[in-house]
Amino acid sequence: MSIRLGYQIPNFNYGTPVAELFPTVIAQAREAESAGFDAVFVMDHFYQLPGIGTPDEPMLEAYSALSGIATATERIQLSALVTGNTYRNPAMLAKTVTTLDVVSGGRAVLGIGAGWFELEHNQLGYEFGTFTDRFEKLDEALQIIDPMLRGQRPTLSGKWYRTENAMNEPRIRDDLPILIGGSGEKKTFALAARYAEHLNIICGPDEIPRKRAALDQRLAEAGRERIETSYLASVIVDEDGDRARRIQLDGLRARGVDVDKLTADERAKLDPRLTRTFVGSPEEVAQQLQERVLDQGIDGLIINMIANGHEPGIVELAGKALAPLVG
Repeated sequence: MSIRLGYQIPNFNYGTPVAELFPTVIAQAREAESAGFDAVFVMDHFYQLPGIGTPDEPMLEAYSALSGIATATERIQLSALVTGNTYRNPAMLAKTVTTLDVVSGGRAVLGIGAGWFELEHNQLGYEFGTFTDRFEKLDEALQIIDPMLRGQRPTLSGKWYRTENAMNEPRIRDDLPILIGGSGEKKTFALAARYAEHLNIICGPDEIPRKRAALDQRLAEAGRERIETSYLASVIVDEDGDRARRIQLDGLRARGVDVDKLTADERAKLDPRLTRTFVGSPEEVAQQLQERVLDQGIDGLIINMIANGHEPGIVELAGKALAPLVG
């Protein structure tokens, strides 16, 4: 597995009838595939997230959507960024992602994390638990999922989960990769060092050197030299860089924010995504991501384009600008 350039689709609020929603998703995935992206991702949430929209905005179930994308694409890898372990039984999740792998001809990646959005847990009846609970669950889940993906039959009697000689057939391969996403330098990075082929890091660009150092320490503790890394970035790109910047400001104002009156610290406190948003022409965005992310020791990029990625041609525009940086 190599994910040097990924495209995440976290927004399904396109202002279209529901019947036109998934064709718009398919169009983005196909455009990403033709523009040189390695992977396409959807979020594993049931409600839209704060900072992107309101909870009642459209949100598709991740693995159903990925299976639909699989039938409409040929080469691009498919993953959730990331699967919420808290609302998916680990043995069932192993079966689900393996089935996606079979459906797609060996293109599935298991993206997984501990889960964090309390509202959807509370309203849909999933146990949220404490921070410690969620990471204990993720650790146990990976002890089940990882061997099931390799054709082994794990037996586990844990605090949270139990399996007995768990089988997972059919499989198209025994090396379906695991991607872990998050920012936690102790727990998340330690699990990635033990189980994952890829770590997607979520943080402000200025934090990357510290995150890289923490990952290196966790890898050394696990007896591994390295794993592949990527950085999750929000991008607003347009041929006209000034138009891209207007799109950003208009989006903030629509949420009742007059960003022109905020200091840099106030912007960061308002929404951490603002520190991870790269805006401008293709050339400007490419330069920003090269200098602020890739030059800091990150292998690849996963971008989302919440504001205008659904507009025809925008994904291609981003792909052509960014693929040379990570090729």
